[in-house]
Amino acid sequence: MAKRGGKRRVRRNIARGIVHIKASFNNTLITITDVNGDVLCQSSAGTVGFKGTRKSTPFAAQRAVEQVAHAARKYGVVEVEVRVKGPGSGRDAAVTALQSSGMRIHSIEDVTPLPHNGCRPKKRRRV
Repeated sequence: MAKRGGKRRVRRNIARGIVHIKASFNNTLITITDVNGDVLCQSSAGTVGFKGTRKSTPFAAQRAVEQVAHAARKYGVVEVEVRVKGPGSGRDAAVTALQSSGMRIHSIEDVTPLPHNGCRPKKRRRV
């Protein structure tokens, strides 16, 4: 029987990473990258198992951060910068869950895009 020849995947050892948290009104997305921007692992409230309106809760964001922090440990990530984007309810819960998972937070930055009087806003909602 022929032996398969192939390269073994080398596990990268990264000490410092960047956590991107996008908290929208419907979901919370968490991505951990290295300092160059290459994605190491990602998770969301939907991939953890929440559906519908429960995806937008702070508890769902907390569970997603726990999952992604566990995956980042395999790469050796211990110190992170946090970049938070969006107005959702999972913002604060995600940062506190990241802190309690054992990661050392170097800085927290809000990168929510703000218009400098750009596009015209949507028509006001009437109920």
